[in-house]
Amino acid sequence: MIEEYTVGDDRELDMRLARYDVEGSLAHIAMLETIGLLTAEELEKLTAGLKEIAAEIEAGRFEIEPGTEDVHSQVELMLTRRLGDAGKKIHSGRSRNDQVLVDLKLFLRDELRQVADAVKRVFDRLQEQSEKYKEVLMPGYTHLQIAMPSSFGLWFGAYAETLADDMRLVAAAWHIANQNPLGSAAGYGSSFPLDRTMTTRLMGFEELHYNVVAAQMSRGKSERAAAAAIAAVAATIGRLAMDVCLFMSQNFGFVSLPDELTTGSSIMPHKKNPDVFEIMRGRCNRLQSVPNEIALLTTNLPVGYHRDLQLLKDILFPATTEIKRTLAMCDFMLAHIRVNEHILDDKKYDYLFTVEDVNRMVLAGTPFREAYKQVGMAVQRGEYTPTREVRHTHEGSIGNLCTAQIRRKMERVMQEFE
Repeated sequence: MIEEYTVGDDRELDMRLARYDVEGSLAHIAMLETIGLLTAEELEKLTAGLKEIAAEIEAGRFEIEPGTEDVHSQVELMLTRRLGDAGKKIHSGRSRNDQVLVDLKLFLRDELRQVADAVKRVFDRLQEQSEKYKEVLMPGYTHLQIAMPSSFGLWFGAYAETLADDMRLVAAAWHIANQNPLGSAAGYGSSFPLDRTMTTRLMGFEELHYNVVAAQMSRGKSERAAAAAIAAVAATIGRLAMDVCLFMSQNFGFVSLPDELTTGSSIMPHKKNPDVFEIMRGRCNRLQSVPNEIALLTTNLPVGYHRDLQLLKDILFPATTEIKRTLAMCDFMLAHIRVNEHILDDKKYDYLFTVEDVNRMVLAGTPFREAYKQVGMAVQRGEYTPTREVRHTHEGSIGNLCTAQIRRKMERVMQEFE
């Protein structure tokens, strides 16, 4: 009963770490041989044995046996069965703590890179749609009241640039994860002459987590950073999903989707519901709770390892899967979205152009306050007739979307993952 309560579904979650456990062990034994804790012959056998296990993991034939504590124990058990005493030597100079940390860092490094690639695909799709519809005007709103002219180019492009900002958080979380904790042992180092620089190089970490206590303290910190990055991306995608849900309603009618990407009603034959974007909005809202859940789990923990930290996997692992599939679905739906190119033909949008007409009068020499008063009085008397001319030229406006400049923003951040 106690084991069931304390272990929970940790073994199932550990399956996602199996390949990383082998990767960390390969680097560790290579280092052990250089400091004399393994012979060249033992290293050769252990390397071959670990690569054999790695192949089984990739082929889906690896499993954590009942009664085996975790993935780390399973790998060591398999080596010992196949190679005898040599398999028992791979744990020299390691603690379960830094072994877990290495696996998690490698896992997060890969997952965050995959998230970055998924974000980039949505970014590219948004920029593509921004350029495609840059000449199509739509109403802009403040306080959900008709405000000024916008465009679909501006709308799609806004979410693209916001994702470029979100990507900075993804990159920051990636850098935090991309540090080698191996050799920190239980958090206080080892009396073995470990070569931590060597294992850093072998596993492709960009940096060593030097202070061994700091390395152990990064458990929870790395997950929290990753969760914050995921939540930022989710906030952007969730807001986009809300816009689409709003703009698809008959009261707006700005965008539509093919029938096969919507759902109907059991009693209302006219309904075409944006279920995908509604589910997307809900999933993104849930993802934004993940940093808070991690914070609540770790906030009052003192220095050192605590079993509470095991629960981080149950919080974060599903989140990485969720954000990747949500981004993939967002890209798919955006590829099929249809834009209403004649929204502003409706006279109810005439007032969108009041500011344009005030500015036109000011450019012709009328003082701003006087121009504002004249247009305002025309509106009140019901005599206002818009010119419907939009002349925006400054950077980032309707007539100058700066798509290339925004792309360079994203490209600079993406270079950090190289």
